[in-house]
This record gives sequence, C-alpha cells and structure tokens, in this order.
Amino acid sequence: SSPTVQLENTTADDYYSGLQKSMHILSMVVYSIACLLGVTGNGLVIWIAGFKMKKTVNSVWFLNLAIADFIFTFFLPLSIAYTALGFHWPFGKLLCKLNSTIAFLNMFASVFLLTVISMDRCVSVAFPVWSHNRRSPELAARIALGTWVLALLLSSPYLVFRDTVVSSRNITSCYNNFALSDDYTSEATRRLWRMRHKAMIITRFLCGFLIPFTVILICYSIIAVKLKRRQLANSAKPYRIIIAVTVSFFLCYFPYHVFSLLEISKNSSSHEMKMALYIGIPLVSSLAFFNSCINPILYVFVGPDFKEKFRQSILSTFEGAFSEESVLGSLTSRRKSRSASEAEVPRV
Repeated sequence: SSPTVQLENTTADDYYSGLQKSMHILSMVVYSIACLLGVTGNGLVIWIAGFKMKKTVNSVWFLNLAIADFIFTFFLPLSIAYTALGFHWPFGKLLCKLNSTIAFLNMFASVFLLTVISMDRCVSVAFPVWSHNRRSPELAARIALGTWVLALLLSSPYLVFRDTVVSSRNITSCYNNFALSDDYTSEATRRLWRMRHKAMIITRFLCGFLIPFTVILICYSIIAVKLKRRQLANSAKPYRIIIAVTVSFFLCYFPYHVFSLLEISKNSSSHEMKMALYIGIPLVSSLAFFNSCINPILYVFVGPDFKEKFRQSILSTFEGAFSEESVLGSLTSRRKSRSASEAEVPRV
C-alpha cells in the first residue's frame, strides 16, 4: 500500500486509540459513581424494606430488586481495578468467573422481577377481588425465589466459559473462552467459539430483554385500558415508580444489547465496525452498570408527594414509595359495590 494510505491508517488508529482511552476513563468514573451510590442507596433500601417496614408484596419486590443491585455494585471495584490496570486481572480465575456471573445474574434477576411486578399489577387491576384474597408477601417471596433460580440458570454459563489467560507480556486477561480451549489455530475451535458466542448473545437478548419487555408492555397496556374504562384516572399515580424503574432499566440496557448483537453480525469483522465496538462497548456497558444505582434515587424523586420529601425522614420516604397501592382498595371496593347494586336489581 502507498505511504499516504499507511499514514491515514496510522492517524485513524491513533485517533481511535485516544478515544478508546477516554472511554475507559469515563467507564471508571461511571463505575465508581455506580459503586458508591449503588452500595449506599441499595443498602438503605435493603435496611428499610427488609428490616424496618411492615412486610408487603411490594416491599418483597423492591427488596429483591435492591439485593440484585447491591450484590452487583458491591463487586464493581473489581471491574474498576481491571480497567485501571490496563485490563490486567490479578484476582485469579475464580473471581474472574464470579464477577461476570454476578453481572448477568443482576441483569436477569432485575428484568425478571420487573416482569413479575408488571404481571402482579396487571392481575391486581384485571381481577381485584381474586387478587386481594390470594396476594400475599409469602407468595411474593416464593415467586421472587423462582426468579432468582431462573436468573442463576441463565447466568451460570459464565461460570463455565469465563477464563483467564496470561500473555507474553505477563498480562492476565479475564475473557470468554467459549471453545474451552487454548488452541485457536484450528478452524473447528474457532467455529465452536463463534457458535457458542452467538448462542449466548441471542439467548441473553431474548430472555433478558425482548421477551420480558413484550410481557411488560402487554401488562401495562391492559392496566391502562382497564383504568381508563373504569374512569380511575387517579389510580394510575401509584404506578409511576415501577414504570420509571422499568423505563430506566430498558433505556440503560437497550444500547448494550444492540452492541452485543452488532458484535455477532456479519459486518463485525470490518475495521470500522471493530473500532466502533472497541469504543462503544465500554460506553454502553457503563450505562448498563449505572442502572444499578438509579432505583433508590427514583424511589425518592418519583414517589408520591415529591414536594414533601425534604420534610420527611428517609424511612417514611421509602415507606411511601413501597406502600401497597390505594388502587387495589379502590378497585376492590368499586367491584364489590357494583356487585351489590347488580344483586339489588330485580330480574325481569
């Protein structure tokens, strides 16, 4: 190739290298903020929802969401150190496996809990009397345990595939060894690696994003139609918190899933796409990680009577955010009064 082309390629590579370094610094800043806010904020939610509040179905849901985020943000210093050390992993193979598994356990547990919450709200609105009689914190705890088991099953492959390798420069990398082999010269090994990588990303996108998001959309559409039909406009207010939590989750994770799918696309081998992925993946990962510290902030600022928040204690603020919705009571009483009035009408 001509000297001009070589010079252009070198300049472009230098530009991308500088941009990549900037993205890594930004990632470390975001990771640090997420860690600090996530551990303190979610720790506070666990303390209040788990030990200070009366146990309700809602407190069970929010407690489990906080536990998922707390565990993840507690392990974030490992990712901060890994990035700061120029992607050298000095913590050993076991922590390499655990760190990634916990990240995806958090993602799956959070999205499954948000899906279960939306289904719970939907049933409460569609069948208020049945829900009032059957809905209990004990049942919610059993369902939450089921979501954790399912999330653990879907994140467990990272316990198998995550591995460490030492380079010639004595730098240890924590990476996905999808072929479970150190030999990357054979075509069969590379083909197996690509196949498993593709299967992992597609499974993650379907189970961790598309299917839950579809279920959540259907549930909230049913809720909106039911509330509008019954002319219960004020009953939509208690849904603000969980809708805000759900929207923030999908806004934070959508770019991550898009870049993951781009990674396995046919165009991923082009120079431009490789550079875009090198720069973009740390950025979208930071956004996804940041989701773990947002929920406690939303509970305070999106909860009922925001103007009163600064006059209240932290405890009463969270209690207000997690309280059982008045909508359930209003729907139940309306359904009962309607049934009573229908019973009084003489049959013709």
